[in-house]
Amino acid sequence: TYNYDCSVGQHAANGMVGSVIVNPAPVAYTNIPDENFEQALIDEGIDDVLDGQVLTSSISTVERLEISELEIADLTGIEDFTSLIYLECGDNSLTSIDLSQNTALDTLALYYNEIASLDLSNNVQLKALSCSDNQLISLDLSNNTLLGYVDCSGNQLSSLDLSSNTQLMYVEAYENQLTSMDVSQNSNLIYADFELNQLSCLNLKNGNNTNFIELWTQFNPNLTCIEVDDSVYSNTNWIDNDDFYIDDDQYFSTNCNYPDGCSSTATGPKTYVPDDNFEAFLE
Repeated sequence: TYNYDCSVGQHAANGMVGSVIVNPAPVAYTNIPDENFEQALIDEGIDDVLDGQVLTSSISTVERLEISELEIADLTGIEDFTSLIYLECGDNSLTSIDLSQNTALDTLALYYNEIASLDLSNNVQLKALSCSDNQLISLDLSNNTLLGYVDCSGNQLSSLDLSSNTQLMYVEAYENQLTSMDVSQNSNLIYADFELNQLSCLNLKNGNNTNFIELWTQFNPNLTCIEVDDSVYSNTNWIDNDDFYIDDDQYFSTNCNYPDGCSSTATGPKTYVPDDNFEAFLE
């Protein structure tokens, strides 16, 4: 309580006095409707009583949260974990998640859930993503340019554009419905798993094929020609290699003559040039 007296002339004597009462700021709470989620916070020492809420000040500075295999169905409240860098919430019962306020996230693992839509447009610091075994039908990673690792296997993706993810080193996209893949812009890529899809074209021609350590292309019934940096090198080093899983009817070429639209870098009709030396001359 602050007293107020107007000291000008006789103002105070004439009644210009009073008091100002300053109340403390109200304590902020964040709603946590899922009891399993709140119990996890209690187990972590972040919360203390199961009452559907947690002090916002207790979660706003948390940087790491591991809450997998806890039968959590609703992560409402995660938006106030504004300092969160690492989130692992795999093997739960999530059908949706709002990460728009978790802009510091660099590692996200939400494998084995039931998520059908994932908006990562605000998570520009993301470097590692595991969203395998959900129900995703699309995945937009155009804003996540720092990604080095992506595992989106076991979903229902029919397309996957990785052209903006130039830092990408590892990608696992097996067991989807992908019809084409173009990683020609991913010059740091060394590991790729595209098996069990519906690929009819696969462009691996990214200038970094000699650094590949593992590749899976099998069980794509419509895929025969795989476009690479150097077909001689790929035939020599990738065939009969235990780290490279290539179907018997698949072969390598520096120009597979893919039709327009089959890869994101297609610009028009191509002419097949079977001789690598001739094509090198043209380049």
